[in-house]
Amino acid sequence: MTGFGSFFMQLVRDVWTQKLRTFLTAFGIVWGTVAVSLLLAFGQGLYIHQTRSFAGLGDRIVIAWPSRTSLPFEGLGKGRRIRLDESDIDFLRAQVPAIKAISSEYAEGLQVRFGDRTRSVDISGVTPVFGVMRNLIPTEGGRFINPVDMDQRRRVVFVGNEIAEDLFGESDPVGQTLFIHGSPFQVVGVLLAKDQDSSYSGRDHSMMFIPGSTYRALTGQRYINLFIFKAATPDLNAALTRDVTAALGGRKRFDPTDTQAVQVWDTTEMFVFFDAFMLGFNVFLGLMGVLTLVVGGIGVSNIMNVVVEERTREIGIKMALGARSRVILSQFMLETMVLTGVGGAIGLAISYGLVAIFPHFGLSEFLGNPVLEPQTAFLTAGLLGVVGFLAGFFPARDAAGLDPVTAMKA
Repeated sequence: MTGFGSFFMQLVRDVWTQKLRTFLTAFGIVWGTVAVSLLLAFGQGLYIHQTRSFAGLGDRIVIAWPSRTSLPFEGLGKGRRIRLDESDIDFLRAQVPAIKAISSEYAEGLQVRFGDRTRSVDISGVTPVFGVMRNLIPTEGGRFINPVDMDQRRRVVFVGNEIAEDLFGESDPVGQTLFIHGSPFQVVGVLLAKDQDSSYSGRDHSMMFIPGSTYRALTGQRYINLFIFKAATPDLNAALTRDVTAALGGRKRFDPTDTQAVQVWDTTEMFVFFDAFMLGFNVFLGLMGVLTLVVGGIGVSNIMNVVVEERTREIGIKMALGARSRVILSQFMLETMVLTGVGGAIGLAISYGLVAIFPHFGLSEFLGNPVLEPQTAFLTAGLLGVVGFLAGFFPARDAAGLDPVTAMKA
């Protein structure tokens, strides 16, 4: 029989004769593996869930509201109201090249009627790019507002999913006609349900969106309530905001440093803060898991020391018959690494199973769904290898260093 075969048969005999010891050894590794993998999986799941919720408002957009000046400028007093219309949005689009996308928004609560159901609904007049920036994705068979709707002032409406269910019940809203402010509008799309944990004028699921040109014709409103914009990359949003404020300051004659004249909310800051927070949180979870795995490794090392003491006489006989120190070292290292590998495999299998069944517990809305990514599994396997090696090396080294004569007298 080959050397490896002999090692393997010896391992099988040891495991079979010392079932409790083997179970305790493997259990420490299983527990540590589950701790590392699940903590990282839940951390990643929470990160994805919260990022998706943040993106429900829009993916790293800047929201701006025209307000009142708080600083005097060029002989004009403070407290002056700043009003913006479509020409100002066109001006920004032409004068600030860093703008990737920009849209005006008109907003007001209007009466909506479908059949015998009447509701007061927040209606927003927007442009087609608004839907992209605000992640307003239609359900299958529908669409958002398009450029033709804007050019022809079509009476079309995109409906939030919850208000659609309230008005239309089980029937398909797309293609049906409802009345907004007494005028008929055709439903062209319904919002695909999404997570959204923040807003500035109500959750999207309870709102309706119509072309901005149609909104102005319907209500007679000239000035916009707010506008949203974004740069090509999120890290450019801060500089873009300064450029937009400076351009408007020159056009509307207010101090570009006046933060109250046009108030802004850069949602990028929310993502940056959360990214930093989750990095620290995941590092903390990972450290807790690693410490648990290390504790399991210490248990393995202690048990292997006991094994060496129990088998001292056997080791002495083997060495007296010609077994070299490296053979003894390899035997105990192999035993430790095999038990560590089996325990790790069982732990990862348990972790994958728990991750798979977690969505059925109904907690996804609060914690998200844990994600056990391949890199997490590889990281756990690497840690297992290190822990297993260190746990087995020192007891194995002690065994290989025994004096044959002394060992046989033990």
